[in-house]
Amino acid sequence: MTTSQPAVSTAEAVPFNKQPRDWKKIGIIVLFCALPIALLVVFTYLPFFQMCGYSFYKMKYIGTPKFIGLKNYTDIFTRPDLLATLKLSLYYMVGALIQVALALYLATVLAFKVKGGSFFKGAMFFPYLINGIAIGFIFKFFYTRGYVLDSVLQWCGFSLDNLPYWLRDQKVNNWSLVASSVWRYLGQTMILFIGAIMSIDGSLYEAAEIDGANKWQQFKHIILPGIQTILVLNIILSITGSLSAFEAPYVITSGANGTGTFFVQMDKIAHSDQKVGLASAMAVVLLVIIMICALIQKVVMNYLFRDADDGTAKARKHAQKVEKARKKALRNQNKVAVGAAPLFKNGSNANAGTAVES
Repeated sequence: MTTSQPAVSTAEAVPFNKQPRDWKKIGIIVLFCALPIALLVVFTYLPFFQMCGYSFYKMKYIGTPKFIGLKNYTDIFTRPDLLATLKLSLYYMVGALIQVALALYLATVLAFKVKGGSFFKGAMFFPYLINGIAIGFIFKFFYTRGYVLDSVLQWCGFSLDNLPYWLRDQKVNNWSLVASSVWRYLGQTMILFIGAIMSIDGSLYEAAEIDGANKWQQFKHIILPGIQTILVLNIILSITGSLSAFEAPYVITSGANGTGTFFVQMDKIAHSDQKVGLASAMAVVLLVIIMICALIQKVVMNYLFRDADDGTAKARKHAQKVEKARKKALRNQNKVAVGAAPLFKNGSNANAGTAVES
């Protein structure tokens, strides 16, 4: 005896896309993406791989290149002058950390209502808008013997004879250049922090004050976890930027008196000495160092913020579990139905479902 049962409609359980694919829209999207991708490949990736190839040759801009294998890379780690330039990056790394700390402090203050806050935000951000070459010339005169900085210090009671040569004395000249970089990029980092802090829900501060939390506890348990992403980003950008410092030492001192960074020395080797292969190898080594530093910073920051969670991560995990369970239930239901429909169907003439008879 055969009994007929109600039809099991997969259309009720499976989302149904009644709109056909718009190939014209897809074509427009592909065309808009093709141009920037082509420019990226032609002007970034192809030159990069070509530079990697140059690093295995002894060559000039004019002439026949000679393959020398890994000799350029061994020279980088055996030549004392090149190793010394790598050590200079430590000055700029320390300056980068100081810059992030100052920017975070100022942002924590200026993100809330303070008298004259808008003026201070604009004044701190203004140096970032000035061209780097112009800033180099400004600080070149600022540090010159007997000029602005020395005059101000003399007004404060210091004797000119007791003041160092800010750009000549190797005990202070690199710190002087680091200070100019910190002054320039401090405002940009601060503005990024202010935007992140202002995005935090204000009710969290009210609840913390009701519970008796002081300002430091609010900063530690509300602000830091809330700006974790932008904090990690700023630290990575600051540290990687310090490894490729170029404008300040190149414009202010031209790399003299022990201020030539790795990037300045690479520019000299490439253009003055015309050792293109060695300069290409230096660029590859610098890229590898930056990637390693960025990876280390990511691991360290993940460890420091391992317990910091504003609920977003838990909500994301819960949503993923719900979505996984929903897809599994749909697959099981489709197995029961005869001629089960796919998860999404295109076109208006698709079958809605089939009947099951036993």
